[in-house]
Amino acid sequence: MLGLTIDHKVVEILKAKTLTPRFDPSMKTLMRIVKFMTENPSEGKTQLALDTKLNYARLAQHIVWMEKKGLVESTIDDNKINVSLTKSGRDFAKVISKIIY
Repeated sequence: MLGLTIDHKVVEILKAKTLTPRFDPSMKTLMRIVKFMTENPSEGKTQLALDTKLNYARLAQHIVWMEKKGLVESTIDDNKINVSLTKSGRDFAKVISKIIY
């Protein structure tokens, strides 16, 4: 383990589930997130950030956006954030995989 600690600002983004009004997710970023989530269904957010090579705060914004759309569920347990795809998220992943492959 790399000994990473969760930035309290990021935890607040996830707890409050609020985004800046102008936030527009990147389709490329969404595809990266969904790809890794389908390959590793139950990963923590830190590992997901490392796998997708995304800044932790940017990943948090995309996760919140995806959660608002019903594509993922995130839970915070003992300062660890776990993210998983919902049924709608898995369906979304199937559609995306047909587009990019």
